[in-house]
Formats: sequence, structure tokens, C-alpha cells
Amino acid sequence: MKVTFKNQIKSIGELREVMGFPREMVQKKSINFIDEHCKDFIAKSPMLFISTANENGSCDVSPRGDPAGFVGVLDEQYLVLPERPGNKRCDSLVNILSNPHIGLIFIIPGLKETLRVNGKAILSRDKDLLNKYEVNGKCPEVGIIVEVEECFIHCAKAFLRSKLWQAETWPEKEQLPKVAKVLADHINSSNFSKDEIQTVLEESYKKRLY
Repeated sequence: MKVTFKNQIKSIGELREVMGFPREMVQKKSINFIDEHCKDFIAKSPMLFISTANENGSCDVSPRGDPAGFVGVLDEQYLVLPERPGNKRCDSLVNILSNPHIGLIFIIPGLKETLRVNGKAILSRDKDLLNKYEVNGKCPEVGIIVEVEECFIHCAKAFLRSKLWQAETWPEKEQLPKVAKVLADHINSSNFSKDEIQTVLEESYKKRLY
């Protein structure tokens, strides 16, 4: 059954009537290159989120993490993200091949502000470039090269509201979702029990990070 929603906003003008306009400081904070401040932020970030979309506009967001500074700054215009082993779905990579537009959010633990970077991406197998990102004797097979078009600091309100960095607000371990159980129910196959999935996950996390 199709669900309908009342009082939808259908134009930018209507949206602005409700939300207003950004202040001058917000309008002017975006730059189109990687300056020393952005470079320092990226060097201190062990975690980012990548937003991509396919040729039809269907979106995907994917996390990437490694020791702080794992994203390389080649110059004022280009970044390189080493692609580590995953589950081989390659959602972000497949999207980039049909639609180069990409958005990144860099996170630094304990810092409530984030760095947002938007641009266009390509995939590279340049070994001379990727060998610089070797970990545990293993080099990435693919790198995401991002041509930066926009960089800006995103304010802290989301982190303040969520209290993400305040450990006392975190749920107890027993209250966390049981991921193996979630996967077993989603897969819904007699070939994959919760315990079997848990074993596969633990082995992957121990042996196939790089």
C-alpha cells in the first residue's frame, strides 16, 4: 500500500520560507582546494564516510577507516583513498564508474566538527602510487582518486545533540544489536545460521583487514 504524506515541501522557495537562509559566515566558509587546515584535519582523521550514487541517482554511503592519516593528500586538488579488502560488493567503486560525483565526511575522535569534501572520483591501479599505502606487507589493489571541488568545516550540532563522544551515554554491551543474528534473519537461508555467520565475521576481522 502506497503511503502519502501531507504538507510536502515541493520548491526551494517554500523550503527557504521554512528554513531561512544561511548567514554570511556560512556562505563564505567553502573553499575549492585543500589548504593547510584541511590537510591537517585529514592527517588526524582515522575515519570517513563516502557518499556516491549510480547513474540513476540511487545513493550509497560507506565507511572507511585506518590509522589516522591513511588518506593521502597529493596536492591542493587531489586526494587518494586506498581501498582495503571488504566484502566484494564494491558499492562505492561500482557507483564511481558510472557517476564520478563523490562526497566525503572526515571525522576526528573527540572533535565535534567534521570536514566535508565534495568532488569527482576515478579509480586507479597505479602501483607506484598505491605502494605508499602498504600495511602489514600488503598494498591496496585499487585507490580512489578524488579531485576536490569543495571543502568546508561542518558545525558541531549533530555531535552535540547525539553526545557521540560522551562514553557515559553509550549503551551497555548487552544492549547492542546482535549483528550475526541480524544478518541471519536478513539472509533468511538454512545455509547460514547465526553461529556460522558469527564465526565468519570473527575470522574476517582477525585475518582479512588488509
